Amino acid sequence: MTSLTDFALGLPKAELHLHLEGTLEPELKFDLAARNGIELAEKTVDAVKATYDFTDLTSFLAVYYPAMNVLQTADDFHDLAWAYLLRAKEQGVVHAEMFFDPQAHTSRGVPFGNVIGGYRRAAVRAESELGISAELILCFLRDFSAEHAMTTLMEALPYKAWIIGVGLDSDERDNPPGKFADVFARAKAEGFFLTMHCDIDQVGSVDNIRAVIEQIGVDRIDHGTNIVEDPALVALAKERGLGFTTCPVSNSFVTEQMKADEIVGLLREGLRVTVNSDDPAYFGAYVGENYVALAEQAGLSQTDLVQLAINSFEASWLTPARRAAFVAAVEAYASDHGVALPA
Repeated sequence: MTSLTDFALGLPKAELHLHLEGTLEPELKFDLAARNGIELAEKTVDAVKATYDFTDLTSFLAVYYPAMNVLQTADDFHDLAWAYLLRAKEQGVVHAEMFFDPQAHTSRGVPFGNVIGGYRRAAVRAESELGISAELILCFLRDFSAEHAMTTLMEALPYKAWIIGVGLDSDERDNPPGKFADVFARAKAEGFFLTMHCDIDQVGSVDNIRAVIEQIGVDRIDHGTNIVEDPALVALAKERGLGFTTCPVSNSFVTEQMKADEIVGLLREGLRVTVNSDDPAYFGAYVGENYVALAEQAGLSQTDLVQLAINSFEASWLTPARRAAFVAAVEAYASDHGVALPA
């Protein structure tokens, strides 16, 4: 019988919570720094990894944003996304909806066109060379102003065909969803799908989750497992068919645990829980490895992993026909490996 790890890595899956800037491996960081004539404080890969000492979201972001300075040209952004997509292929990813943070670049003088042009080129290339369908989700930085977010949305409209949805990330403290209500209303009117980060164990987590569901009207929620604290909200999320893009290994870096009980509890309740890698270069695990980590922590079966993979497509923003085709591929994979399908 196929081992759990081999089964999880080979399982066809979608990744729905992946920050392209969070896939910047140290080796590529050095390559891009050399290409762009940037002097790094760290001189070795080990020295870079030694800075990955995160105790919460804030300490992570303090390392995360400065590392992006090596990203300057469209080729840099292409190379970053392409490196991720090559790794994703090895992890069984056949569809990816990838976050990018244009404000983290435009605020330091990098043209918006460089950012999206490079990322888009990699996404198109992935379809033809890797057989991976790839989409882009523009995330607004919540610790910037709502006005800056609206300006960024306007800047993105000429590239509308290249962007499937919008999201909200960065430091949640004192930056509740309602701050960006007008921006997301405009994005929805423009035809974008909506998602927002509701990070783990933040002050006011449940209130923020309630706001993204009831006030903003998102199509899915990133992280969001604090919803278990309010059974009425759990029932509402289930009724609306909302997806939850959980990131087990990431959770274990910024909190004391990977929130396996909450993730599995929501899965057993029948919610569209998905497993993703978040910022894999910093947390040391790509999406297939997150499946394995959660399975080992929570004692999940291969059938449970099949359900998570199915959920990844059910929660995606694919067309119904393409979604059904990917789900059929998951079911065929399970059958080929003698694994029972979820009831």
